[in-house]
Amino acid sequence: MSRRKVAYAKKTAIDPEEEGEEPPFEPREIAIHKDKWVTRGFNIGELLGRGKFGEVKRCEEKTTGLKLAAKFITVHCDTDKAAVKREIEIQSKLHHNRILQIYDAFEKDRQMCIVMELVLGGELFDRVVNDNFDLTERVAILFMRQIVDGMAFIHSQNVIHLDMKPENIVCVATTGTRVKIIDFGLALTYNKGCGIRTMAGTLEFMAPEVANFEDVSPATDMWSVGVICYVLVSGLSPFLAQNDNETISNILRVKFNFDAEEFEAITDDCKDFIKQLLIKDPIRHAQDAAAPSLSSHRNINRSRHRANEDEAKPPVSSRSTRIGRLAAISSRPT
Repeated sequence: MSRRKVAYAKKTAIDPEEEGEEPPFEPREIAIHKDKWVTRGFNIGELLGRGKFGEVKRCEEKTTGLKLAAKFITVHCDTDKAAVKREIEIQSKLHHNRILQIYDAFEKDRQMCIVMELVLGGELFDRVVNDNFDLTERVAILFMRQIVDGMAFIHSQNVIHLDMKPENIVCVATTGTRVKIIDFGLALTYNKGCGIRTMAGTLEFMAPEVANFEDVSPATDMWSVGVICYVLVSGLSPFLAQNDNETISNILRVKFNFDAEEFEAITDDCKDFIKQLLIKDPIRHAQDAAAPSLSSHRNINRSRHRANEDEAKPPVSSRSTRIGRLAAISSRPT
């Protein structure tokens, strides 16, 4: 396996704990091994998690002692295998500190294994629902700026994620505010002007063009980022209704507001940031792919400045209510 002669994308530190942050390992050229299985070069450890597509275990590289994670996926047909290979191909070129990094990959019969960076902080929403975690607007902005930074880089590489939701944002460690974007199983390469349509994704965070089976673009991801921000600062879901049809109707009509008491302490800039992303407008698809991310950066910078002026102020009037709602959202089946 050859080392790739590229560097991680440069980024500006947005929080003191990120200054001097190093990548987990040097960028690597990933080639899927078919002549050997993961156990030849790695010791496989305890189970970390299990999902509908497979399970993740701790692992350690035998030659270096580097601690990593191994995702084991059972593929039932050639279509499934092709999808996993596409995920590996896409994610392996996204060298950025806000994106989970791939270290190696293996294939054996109907089993595939992706060796990747080990992060142990859990899902972002699991962190913020913890009774010991104080989620102020300033902290929410730290999270959102990292997400926007990651999305800006993803889009700069002509990739759209297409499944941005709270479960796909994880904390690097059990303390601190560093997060990473994960799970590129639905991601696609995007070429401006070439129509791509998909019905994949999670309904609650789905953009109107997905619900309408229309062409998707980087703006599709940024809609989902707007929904995530809305949920994070309020504990409320902007479009969720009693059933899927009503939820889709709310999305297509862009029916949401900031009338709930949870938004009384939220700055206007934070609300504007959300509103700039939750737009149903065909012009979004004619814009430069980076435009949604850049506008988000400008607004969230202002929001951060104003939130810092009253750092101790909680983002909602009732923390216990917000925590309960966030917990319900984070545990909702997808």
